[in-house]
Formats: sequence, C-alpha cells, structure tokens
Amino acid sequence: MSEIQLRLPDGQDKSMPSGITGQEVAEKIGSRLAKDALAIKVDGQLQDLTIPVERSAAVEIVTFSAPEGRETYWHSTSHLMAHAVKQLFPQARLAIGPAIEEGFYYDFDLERTLTPEDLVKIEKKMAELAKAGTPITRKSISRADALSFFHNKGETYKAELISELPEGEAITIYEQGDFADLCRGPHVSSTAKIKAFKLLSIAGAYWRGSEKNKMLQRIYGISFPAKEALDAYLARLEEIKRRDHRKLGKDLDLFSLSDEVGGGLVLWHPRGALIRKTIEDFWRDEHMKSGYDFVYSPHVGRATLWETSGHLGFYRENMYSSMEVEGQEFYVKPMNCPFHIMTYKNKLRSYRELPLRYAELGTVYRFERSGVLHGLLRVRGFTQDDAHIFVAPEDMETEVIRVLEFVVKMLRTFGFEDFKAYIATRPEKSVGDNTMWEQATQALKVAADKINLGYEMDEGGGAFYGPKIDIKIKDALGRLWQCSTVQFDFNEPERFGMSFIGVDNQAHRPYMIHRALLGSIERFFGMLIEHYAGAFPVWLAPVQAKVLSITDNQLDYAKGVRDRLRAEGIRAELDPRSEKIGFKIREAAMEKVPYILVVGDKEVQQNAVAVRERGGKDLGAMPIAEFIDKMQKEIREKR
Repeated sequence: MSEIQLRLPDGQDKSMPSGITGQEVAEKIGSRLAKDALAIKVDGQLQDLTIPVERSAAVEIVTFSAPEGRETYWHSTSHLMAHAVKQLFPQARLAIGPAIEEGFYYDFDLERTLTPEDLVKIEKKMAELAKAGTPITRKSISRADALSFFHNKGETYKAELISELPEGEAITIYEQGDFADLCRGPHVSSTAKIKAFKLLSIAGAYWRGSEKNKMLQRIYGISFPAKEALDAYLARLEEIKRRDHRKLGKDLDLFSLSDEVGGGLVLWHPRGALIRKTIEDFWRDEHMKSGYDFVYSPHVGRATLWETSGHLGFYRENMYSSMEVEGQEFYVKPMNCPFHIMTYKNKLRSYRELPLRYAELGTVYRFERSGVLHGLLRVRGFTQDDAHIFVAPEDMETEVIRVLEFVVKMLRTFGFEDFKAYIATRPEKSVGDNTMWEQATQALKVAADKINLGYEMDEGGGAFYGPKIDIKIKDALGRLWQCSTVQFDFNEPERFGMSFIGVDNQAHRPYMIHRALLGSIERFFGMLIEHYAGAFPVWLAPVQAKVLSITDNQLDYAKGVRDRLRAEGIRAELDPRSEKIGFKIREAAMEKVPYILVVGDKEVQQNAVAVRERGGKDLGAMPIAEFIDKMQKEIREKR
C-alpha cells in the first residue's frame, strides 16, 4: 500500500497508508483524540471520519471544542431526533433540520399538534436509538434515484429540495438503521457518539420561511458529549430566563408592547422612560465634549429622496408602504443619513470646516416580519444613536481612531469591559475604487491597533458601499451582542454629489462615516436589563432610593427625607402605606431599588436614615447629609 504524507496542525508530517480513514488518523495520534473525534478536515475541507484519505494533505481532527465540531454534533443530533419522531409518528413528513448557533432544530409536517409531553417521549426514543450505537453511513445517489427514493417514502419536502438542485450536482443521503435523510454532512460515525441531549421547545415555522406556505412544527434542542456540560447549559438557560428583558420589563414596569398599538412599537413607561432620559442625557453631554453638532430630521421624506439615496432600490422591502400627500409620494424614514447629507449640502463646504460630525437620536421605522419581532431586541420603530461624519480623505485615519476611542469610553461607562471587534472588507459586489477601499480598511486596522482593540477580519463581509468595523460586547452571561458600528460609505456621497473645496481651491468628495455607539436605544436598553438582571447601577436606576416609614408616626418626616433627596438630584420615592415594615422592605427589594431608607422614631430624633443596600446589606443609621454625599458621589462616578 502506498504511503501519503499528512501534515498535522502542529506542523509535523506523518507518513500514513493511502486510504486511511479519519478515525484511524485520530487513533494513530492518540487514544483520547480518537475518542473525541467527530470529523476531519482535509486541506480545510470538512468530511466524515469514515471517508478514506487517499492523497497527501494537511489534516486536522475536529472535536466538539471547534465550531465545526459542534455543528457536526448538533446536526447529527437533529437527525437522531428526526429518526425518533419518525418511529413515534410514522406519518410525519420531514422538512429541514440544521445545526444553529446553539443547538439544532428540525421542522416536521404533522397533523397532530405536538405537546411538551411528546418531547419527553421523543427524548426517550432518542436515548434508545443512541444506546443502540447504530452506524451512520453516507451514500452518494443520482438525482433521479434520490427523487424516486423520497417520493416513495412520501417525503415531499425532500423531493422539492432535490428537484431544485442543479443537474449533475452530487447528492448524498445519510442512513442510520431504518432512517434516511438528504444531507451534505458530515455526521458523526455512530448514534452512540451522541451522549447528552435535551429538547427545549416547540414552535411554528412556515416552510421555507414564507407565509404563503404551510405552517410546520419546529422542535428545538441542544446536545453535548457529556452530561455535565448539558447540565451547565440548562442552568445557564434558566439564568437567561430569569434575566429576560421582556419579563423584567413587565415586573419592573419599564415598558410594554401592545397589539392594539402595533407589533414592534414600544410604549415606554415612566420608569423606563426615566432610564432612557438618563442614557440620552449622558449621550448628549459626551457628544458635546467630543465635538459633535446635534441635528434633528423629519420622520418622513419624499420618494425622490429615497430614490437618490438608493433605499428604494436596495431596501424597499424593509420600508413601510408609501403615503400620498398632495400628489407626492412620501415614506417614513428607515434611516437618518439622507437628511444629514442634505443638511451638509445646504451650503458650500470648505476643507476648513471638516470634519463635520452630525449626531441625532433619530427615530426610524423599518418593516420587520412579525415572526422575528422580539421584545426590545427586534422592533419596528426604534431610535438610533446615529452620527454621520464627513471628513477629508487625509484626515480619515485620525477620525476613526477618535471614533473608536469614543465607542470604548461609552461602553465601559455602561459596565461593559469585554469587546470583540470584526473588520469587514470589500465584498464581491461593491462600489468605489480599490484605493478608497484599501485606505478605509487600513484606517480601521490602524485605529483598532492604536487603542488596543483586538479584532478579527471578516473578509468580504463589508456592505457594498464600504468597509466597516463592528464591535460586539460580552454581557454578564458571556453572551456577545452586536452593538457599535463604524461604517464607511462610498455610495451616498457619490449619489448625492457631495463635495468640499480643498486647499487647492478645487472640489473634492468627502469621505462619509456612518457611526452608532449604542446601536438603537431600544435594543441597548434590552441588553442593559439582561446584563444587570434589572438591578441597574445607581446612576441608571429609575428609583435610586426608597424611603419607608415604620409607622404612620414617621410619615411626615419620611416625606421630608424624600423631598430633600429629590432637591439634591436623587431619584427618591416614598412608600406611605400602613403596612408592616418587613413587607415594605421586601416589596422595595423586588423593585431592585439600590438603597432602602427605613425611618423610625430613632431616625427622626437623630435626623438620620437607616440604610440598606440592594442585596440586603445593612449599613446602619446615617445622617441624611452623609447619605446624600454618598449618593451624589456614586451618581457622579457613574456607579
């Protein structure tokens, strides 16, 4: 048997027999790796462990620790689940069952509505199938044979997918016992590899995402190679549920959404609005310090404006329908940028004026499908913390550094310290010359390096009109959230004919930078709620201190304490009810108030308050003036 050379990830070359399988490669490297192996990469191409390697190549054994390993494992578990469903409900027809960011799902066409009790039965059947250790095998099949195979099984959704594949495209089927599914793979080698799993929920999903098609039943699940990892994941899910901004928003009376108002349109309640005001006041103060000018723009604009900007050509499906006014067509705005451009174009600009930085907390409206709306995180009307910077090409790099420093400062103030940045480069379809793209991309890299912001390259991931850097923040649960973005735009300055007069007294095109620090106020607020589990830091809390009288005898004094705190800029409330003090303390704790101030006869005599921190720590009696100093210091320092 001929020998081939396989290069391992550590750079070593190993001579191995031609035709060796991925599993055998793993066994030659080490027994632990062989046990954990899920797939193999051959010259970067992912494939099953059972496929022979017949040429010299760079190889890498893939385990669950790698993204490709998790995808392979979860996709294989989705097949295991579908196998169990088919055994329990033979009349079910299979749609699709991919791995997703965390776990997997499978869509089924089943006349009977599945229940949570059914999930328990399906899990039990999955455990039986996994324990049986059935080999999972891959089979290539012709298009005609594949169509015949699935038609004979009544699997009309699979047949539909096959019929749309190009002639001559390779088709593969994965089989495990009496179950077969259309799939490119790869998959684990045996059902025995699938150890710990949990089916999480049932949802409705239209076939191919179209409301014109039949509603299917989607089962979501998760799986891990070890029960301990599954238990940890499920505990994390419970913590996520506890922090869910929709539940906390209701419990803390921060906001609501109403079908009568319209899906994805947020009603800000007084306490939520107070937090929003605090965020916006800070945002405005910091922008003033950073050399931005504030602008305001209309909520609607003529169709001709959106035609010039390109939104009607590229973005119409995400815009609300037009309205006719006096024979002219208008649209509610999906973005603020065309208005900022028109403000810039209101007069001739000189290089001496640049950079111009226009900032606006502008509310925009975008049509999102009802199925994707999600609390504050995906809405139809939202306020962008928007800014557009118009800069001369030679000053671009300095300006990007300035913007990224501003981003990091803002996010850290709100309690986020862990960031991941992604620089997205020129896609295949784009506008603007190569020199502009290269200069702008280099400016993003230099700026990120300058402020020690680690980044990954997203090759080809930029918008068609310019490169960008996206910054994701990690919350208290380790989840990444898309937040800030700095986006170059070579398209709109051209479309609107923007210019400035340079040093040479000639007209030049400015560079335009779209910039958002928080993203949208709504989404950022939802993130903050979940990050802090509703227990906001003092400077953001809607109620910073709550005054509780032990009996009605101290009520006048308690009112005076509240009024004095308010006069000093502290958001204070009073609980005047004739309830037991223990009950009032528990209620205030449920509201996640940072400080509870109890006043009895002793505090009245001493002109003091008994201070309890959120979490139950008793700080004892404190003169009112001392407590005010303490609060003002925490608010001033954004704690």
